[in-house]
Amino acid sequence: MKKVRKIFNWFFILLVFFLRATVVVAQQRDTVDQKMIVYQMMVRLFGNTNSTNAYYGSIQQNGVGKFGDINGKALEELKKLGVSHVWYTGVIAHATMTDYRAFGIQPDDPDIVKGRAGSPYAIRDYYDVDPDLAVDVNSRMKEFESLVDRTHQHGLKVLIDFVPNHVARTYHSKTNTFGVNDDTTKAFSASNDFYYITGKSFIVPGGVNAGGDDFKSPLKDGKFAESPAKATGNNVFSNKPSIDDWYETIKLNYGVDYLNKEEKHFQPIPPVWTKMRDILLFWAGKHVDGFRCDMAEMVPVEFWSWAIPQVRKVNPAIVFIAEAYNPDVYRKYLGEGGFDYLYDKVGLYDAVKRLTKNEAKGNTKDIVSIASNERSNYYGKLLRFMENHDEERIASKDFAQDAWKAVPGMVVSATLSNGPLMLYFGQEVGEKGEGKEGFGGDDNRTTMFDYWGVPAHQRWMNDGAFDGTKLSADQKALRSFYVSLLNAVKSNEAICKGKFVVIDQPEAGDKTIAYVRYTEKKKVLVVANFHAEKALATNIVLPAEVSLSKQTVTVTDILSHRKRTLKNAGKGINVQVPSMRAVILEID
Repeated sequence: MKKVRKIFNWFFILLVFFLRATVVVAQQRDTVDQKMIVYQMMVRLFGNTNSTNAYYGSIQQNGVGKFGDINGKALEELKKLGVSHVWYTGVIAHATMTDYRAFGIQPDDPDIVKGRAGSPYAIRDYYDVDPDLAVDVNSRMKEFESLVDRTHQHGLKVLIDFVPNHVARTYHSKTNTFGVNDDTTKAFSASNDFYYITGKSFIVPGGVNAGGDDFKSPLKDGKFAESPAKATGNNVFSNKPSIDDWYETIKLNYGVDYLNKEEKHFQPIPPVWTKMRDILLFWAGKHVDGFRCDMAEMVPVEFWSWAIPQVRKVNPAIVFIAEAYNPDVYRKYLGEGGFDYLYDKVGLYDAVKRLTKNEAKGNTKDIVSIASNERSNYYGKLLRFMENHDEERIASKDFAQDAWKAVPGMVVSATLSNGPLMLYFGQEVGEKGEGKEGFGGDDNRTTMFDYWGVPAHQRWMNDGAFDGTKLSADQKALRSFYVSLLNAVKSNEAICKGKFVVIDQPEAGDKTIAYVRYTEKKKVLVVANFHAEKALATNIVLPAEVSLSKQTVTVTDILSHRKRTLKNAGKGINVQVPSMRAVILEID
């Protein structure tokens, strides 16, 4: 009997091991076969139905979206859009002018707050969620946890911001504090949490700031006091940052002496390291699926290589995305740092924007070069986008003016590699980013500093129905384009894991690009035309490595779903693309 029981136990152990291995393999297969599609939303704006949009309007005047506004219908529509991950921006508590003292929350000084709502990147408590986003402020964390559960129930994953480089000047937390044990007589000490400008007091920059010169508040008195001054978040080691600096934030000290040849002091482990690791572990414990790490390259890569593996012990599948702008350190932050993905702003975004704006220096050869460099160095590790909270809206007056002009750029961004794709809420319905909202002014962006309603998005939201019935016919057609694009690329084998070969078109000029993504089973031809006025008509002969098993093939435009049969495909595929449009043709 004991022998039978022993055999059974071993059988059970092997079965559990097999099942776990099967799950791991399935998860790995998902990462290969599914393109990650990220939908970024500013939570305070997403669910806001108020359309008052008063300049520097208060929360009472302009309204604010809540966690609860992101209901099951909204999430289901995002799923239908083709989204896999939702990046909830502005979740963690940040400095604001709105007074929550009645709920035991210490107020921030408006002299050092940008806008009435405040920047979501001036964190005032890493262990709290923003009270603006809760119906019941006292239950704000539970409301966030419910949102996470609700998102998962609809088959979507959750990303939130992790802001490691700086904190609000009025940072205060009951769970974890910074600077309490600092030696403020030293400009730098590896055991300090902050950097100090010794012997000098902080001076709030002049000009329009913290609510504007015409904004009256009993708390905005120009008397904010900080002595000695602390270094500002964007590495300004002066007590007098400018209005264009991140003056509302304080730089955190990871053991790098920036004033002395950037000497590194990492042994013993600086106190900021352990504090920030614990913050990551706290949010991982809330079942978020990943972090978009703000200005990750301003934090030493050694910290990431130390912290990320510890977080992955809690959740091996957790995703880390780095906001990074220096290609010279990309490989380092991916390899040594352990990041899964990096922003591709200075590469493809900038190249596509030049083409979309019809600038003289816009050239599709830049895209070819970017694709070649990515494949040589960090294939599939770059997050592509045409909008986010930092960038101009495509339909804005100083970008493309017309949301449809994003088509060739979005098609290229979605198909150039198997890496993730992102869009910003309202992009899919042509939001223009119009209006002088407050601190940001009329800058072609949707404000990240003030309370506001987002008009095009609100028409799709339809007072919480999330059915798009208030959209114009043109906006509905635009959203249909994004639905077709995202759903077409997210699981297409050739796009998710296929090889890449560019097709030379010397007669087409430098405003068009054609390439093939292919596997043994799937072949996809992408042709994008960035000409502002000129349509493209060309015959594309597939390169030798993209062999066809037969001469008669079916070609399907996977955006329009139109099919046609070609009898002599080896002699070329006739392709016609209107100006500022693109096609994705699947060859069967």
